[in-house]
Amino acid sequence: MERQEGRTGRIIRVTGPVVQADGMSGARMFEIVHVGEESLIGEIIALERDLATIQVYEETSGIVPGEPVRGTGRSLSVALGPGLLGKIFDGIERPLAEMHERAGDFIRRGSSIPAISPGTRWDFVPRVTPGDSVTGGDVIGVVQERPSVPHLIMVPPGVQGTVVSVVPEGQYQVSEPVAHLRTREGELDLSMIQYWPVREGRPIREKRDPVEPLITGQRVIDLLFPIAVGGTAAIPGPFGSGKTVVQHQLAKWANADIIIFVGCGERGNEMADVLTEFPRLEDPRTGLPLINRMVLIANTSNMPVAAREASVYTGMTIAEYYRDMGFRVALMADSTSRWAEAMREISGRLEEMPGEEGYPAYLGSRLADFYERAGRVQTLGRPEREGSISVIGAVSPPGGDFSEPVTQNTLRIVKVFWALDSDLAYRRHFPAINWLSSYSLYSGVVNGWWHENAGPRWEEMKSEIMAILQKENELEEMVKLVGPEVLPEADRLTLLKAEVIRESILMQYAFHPHDTYTSPQKLYRMAEMVFTLFALAQEALSAGTLTEEIRALPVKSRLARLGAVPEKDFETVCTEIRADMEREFQDLRRR
Repeated sequence: MERQEGRTGRIIRVTGPVVQADGMSGARMFEIVHVGEESLIGEIIALERDLATIQVYEETSGIVPGEPVRGTGRSLSVALGPGLLGKIFDGIERPLAEMHERAGDFIRRGSSIPAISPGTRWDFVPRVTPGDSVTGGDVIGVVQERPSVPHLIMVPPGVQGTVVSVVPEGQYQVSEPVAHLRTREGELDLSMIQYWPVREGRPIREKRDPVEPLITGQRVIDLLFPIAVGGTAAIPGPFGSGKTVVQHQLAKWANADIIIFVGCGERGNEMADVLTEFPRLEDPRTGLPLINRMVLIANTSNMPVAAREASVYTGMTIAEYYRDMGFRVALMADSTSRWAEAMREISGRLEEMPGEEGYPAYLGSRLADFYERAGRVQTLGRPEREGSISVIGAVSPPGGDFSEPVTQNTLRIVKVFWALDSDLAYRRHFPAINWLSSYSLYSGVVNGWWHENAGPRWEEMKSEIMAILQKENELEEMVKLVGPEVLPEADRLTLLKAEVIRESILMQYAFHPHDTYTSPQKLYRMAEMVFTLFALAQEALSAGTLTEEIRALPVKSRLARLGAVPEKDFETVCTEIRADMEREFQDLRRR
């Protein structure tokens, strides 16, 4: 994208991150400008005649009226090309490692470093020949960006023409032309890098219905509240309930090719944990560092509020770029509440009419615009490709109040709701997803995949588990009123079944080498083992055995440790436990 210089104006007012400038005739909405003598990066968010209102993505202290504002003639855009993976950016795609090398521990105002180093050389393998007709999305070459990620060099959307020449296979810088096209508008050189405005979704050929679950390895999610590939999910929860840890687990174990992690307004120590932990994590797919197929966007709570508002769009645009190559992308946004708070602050500075709890009236539409860019799609261009973006957004409602505007507006949009419960978290139950408050609208869509790839009793066992957990909730209310002694043995057995489900299936240990991830096949067998226990317990109860005698059986604790069994030993251990289970119940009947 060529940079065109726009009109120069003068600052007349500074209100926090919002600056007003006059003399900006000829400027346009969402144009990037350089504010003040230090050339701070800003974006025009309102225009009235020659008066522009600008949100500045950097600290504005010291900026005074009279300083210049220079237009660039372009929208807030991100650079897209090989070299994004494994990097850490701020909210407007400035590479933080390079910024640290240049400026030290604190980013200097007005600093600007290319997101993709123009001098880096990549091995380019052409996929077109002179005379070929190409259009937006067509692959003109391939670069092996990472060992597991072939990076497709694509014709930018909206470009159509004939290949005049293409470079031979070899090493080239990302800014060097690799193909020359003849278009209706004239001659055009294509390099390995392209730019795209962050607030505009990249075009697709067709949006497709979800059919397959995004396997996360977290049993409570995959079993009870699945998310589909290309789906949307929200994780609301109070402070300390484990939102960030759940997202870390999903980033590591979800069956996605590319992970985009957006730290939007989170505390600095949490983002520091992310930035130090992910480079050390081993990718279970390749054995290489997990960060090799990740892009991290860090915008902590002490960074300028306007850049926080832009960070989620930056992450989504990078996700769409890799989706267009045919990859499965998972985007984690932590947290959308901080993003909404940034919108509220900027809206207040603009003196807009506030909505509920001071949030702008357009809060719901902004959230919808973000989540609607998720999906499973057929991409533009040849060869034909299918890609997807699955979006998982954390929500941090103040005091755990799910009735507040951000949570409620998110619920109207997403199709999966994982409600985190502080009581479960304090009892060391991880993931602390409340099975009574959570839901998934993808369950019916993905059941067919589970039947085919796990086992035929999947839906039956899942429905029975939910029925037992709901019955347990009703019985616990009764126990609080009259005590457990008055319950009949059948109800006591229901409480025991719910306890076994919680301990054996729903509870997981994130830092255990084997329990941290459960494959679909292992999860199905675990559920089968639990239902085998239930069937034997029901027979024993009918024969006169008391529930407390069943509870005391050693096999119950062995089932609770089943998740920690390595995958390679799992079938052997299951066979042993089943034999012990049958023997222990036979001993009960002989008493």
